[in-house]
Amino acid sequence: MSLADAKLPVSGGVEKRAYVRRMFHDIAPTYDTLNRIISLRLDLRWRRRALRFLGWERAPRGRYLDLCAGTLDFGATLARQPGFGGSIVGADFVPRMLALGRHKAAALEPVTADALALPFADATFDGAVIGWGARNFADLDAGLREVWRVLRPGARLVVLDMSTPPNPAVRAGFRLYFERVLPWVGRLVSKHTTAYLWLPASTRVFPDAPALAARLRDAGFTAVEFERLLLGATAIHAGTKPASGGTS
Repeated sequence: MSLADAKLPVSGGVEKRAYVRRMFHDIAPTYDTLNRIISLRLDLRWRRRALRFLGWERAPRGRYLDLCAGTLDFGATLARQPGFGGSIVGADFVPRMLALGRHKAAALEPVTADALALPFADATFDGAVIGWGARNFADLDAGLREVWRVLRPGARLVVLDMSTPPNPAVRAGFRLYFERVLPWVGRLVSKHTTAYLWLPASTRVFPDAPALAARLRDAGFTAVEFERLLLGATAIHAGTKPASGGTS
């Protein structure tokens, strides 16, 4: 099946939410293996680099949120940082994914939850990370505002996700990989017909790095910054909930 034929619900809303939840339930057993294969294990390095933007050292025994946690890789990476002694809530709306990652660190607390309606009080967390999950929000702006709500003033949000390379030649090369090679490998390992068409399809409609930075500012975050990785095919974004509260 080609990307054009798949007709995936990338635009958002109820259909997107239902598709994403069902897809990740189906591919959960092979999810970690495929992440390593399709990223050439660079995903491990990118998570560690992204944590440099979180500023967890400000509250090393604080409470942190790994949102769209999946198999809890991002939260486990934070838990293994030298000097970290806090706790990490891994929130995801696919229980099967959480169950498969629960063993990765003692500091992890899996919670089944929808990113657009988190079951946490205002100002609960000292920081939050989202690894390859913001692209899957049924409503990106609503999701960013919900993260803003549950963060304490002064806390940082870090988003690690796919992006669009700014160079046209590089962009064409990565599209060839994303749209031809990656889906073939994904189908071979996961046996799912459309899951690995979702990555290129959802990346095409996801904001590029400057546009995502603007959406973070619109959600109320300040000191927003981003760093491109892999020639711009991936990006780290970070922003701070202002100590004064700002807008919600």
